[in-house]
Amino acid sequence: MTYQLRNVVIAVVLGLLAAVLTTVYVTNYRKSVQNGQQDVGVLVAKTNIPAGTSGAAIVSGHLLVQKTVPRTALVPGAISSPDQIARLVSTQEVMVGEQVTLSRFGGANELGVRAQLKGTLRAIQISADPNQILAGTLRTGDHVDIVANMNVDTGSSGSAKAYDRVVLRDLLVLRAPTPADTKSGDISSSQKSSVMFAVTDSQASKLLFIVTNSDAGSSPDGGWTLELRPVANAADSPENIESIDTVLLDGLSPAERARVIGGR
Repeated sequence: MTYQLRNVVIAVVLGLLAAVLTTVYVTNYRKSVQNGQQDVGVLVAKTNIPAGTSGAAIVSGHLLVQKTVPRTALVPGAISSPDQIARLVSTQEVMVGEQVTLSRFGGANELGVRAQLKGTLRAIQISADPNQILAGTLRTGDHVDIVANMNVDTGSSGSAKAYDRVVLRDLLVLRAPTPADTKSGDISSSQKSSVMFAVTDSQASKLLFIVTNSDAGSSPDGGWTLELRPVANAADSPENIESIDTVLLDGLSPAERARVIGGR
């Protein structure tokens, strides 16, 4: 083979190789463009979804709608099945028409106490004497009742009569007094601890009334206190109000009651 012929053959081979590579490139480019234009299914919000909404509530409430979008318009992390968020909770608000992405969801623990609030439930935190709120004993997740001592005017003379009763029952403790409140082991009436409850909106106003108006002079604990409910099978006695009369006279025989009343 002459030198000139060899150069021609090499040039032809290189030309063919370049043509093949160009064809492969163009084919792959066309495929990528077609894939980018391919429609894919995605779930979008049918209405605004507030932060703190459980995935189960979103699914059962039919708050998602299926939509088809070009692959190039697909938001990273967008979901295509409700099962992907069924066990999660929205940590950010999802706006109507927005593609639902996993980045807007997380575990219930990421929301803290907000994950436990729904409907009429509210979170309220109060500060009190450690003995009132069972500091050192109370734990987050416990349920408590509130007992209060109230003074009631008995006449125009301005005299008052004290009454005790269980005012609120079965309140969920969202946040118990922190360990720092009792780390010294010496619960002093001069220090304050705080506790957070889940209450309904109507219970919140009653709780505020108790804290504000209970007879603080009746005890060093401020006139109201918490009582811890059993973990399981808790029951409530019939409602009652205690006063000096019931405390002294309940359970006495008629003769004893007459002696007490007559001795006044």
